[in-house]
Amino acid sequence: RVQVVESGGGLVQAGGSLRLACTASGLTFKDYLMGWFRQPPGKEREGVACISWTGYSQYYKDSVQGRFTISRDNAENTLYLQMDNLKPEDTAMYYCAARKNRTYPGDVRCFDDMNYLGKGIQVTISS
Repeated sequence: RVQVVESGGGLVQAGGSLRLACTASGLTFKDYLMGWFRQPPGKEREGVACISWTGYSQYYKDSVQGRFTISRDNAENTLYLQMDNLKPEDTAMYYCAARKNRTYPGDVRCFDDMNYLGKGIQVTISS
């Protein structure tokens, strides 16, 4: 059974940093394109960042470009999201996702057709 489990969320002041992690089991991690999504209160879920199966290519939502860094460790089956200079508008439930079709499009389509989604973890930024 495939599981993707997020960790590392919490409450932090604006301007601070958090590092989210996602561990995957039940799948061959290197065969999957991986991504982070978030759902702010009262809004729809949106793609935040995605990363190719090699880890060499990344795509970011405009509003997090330059502040967030997605990375992966294929040997440890783990995905990361380093979030710096956090803003109150980053407050959301954050989700890890995996896509079997690991073809990396290099644009917003990398958020499409995810096969697995974690249960999410709360990130709250206070002003």
